[in-house]
Amino acid sequence: MWAILTGAALIIGGLLFLFSSALGRRPSDPHQMPQGGTTLEPRRQGLRFLGISKNWPALAIIAVGALLLVVGGYS
Repeated sequence: MWAILTGAALIIGGLLFLFSSALGRRPSDPHQMPQGGTTLEPRRQGLRFLGISKNWPALAIIAVGALLLVVGGYS
């Protein structure tokens, strides 16, 4: 039972850590898009913030949590 609760807590904690690193980088700055209209998307952000090299700690925490859920489910 402790493995399931710990695994669930690690998965939730890993997701929160993953989301905080993606959302907490830059403040919202409304600006005009070249196509017209306004957006809150940061300028020149690209998809670099989704890379494994920046998010490996959160992914490792999620993987350990999933492993504990599997182990707890079979015991």
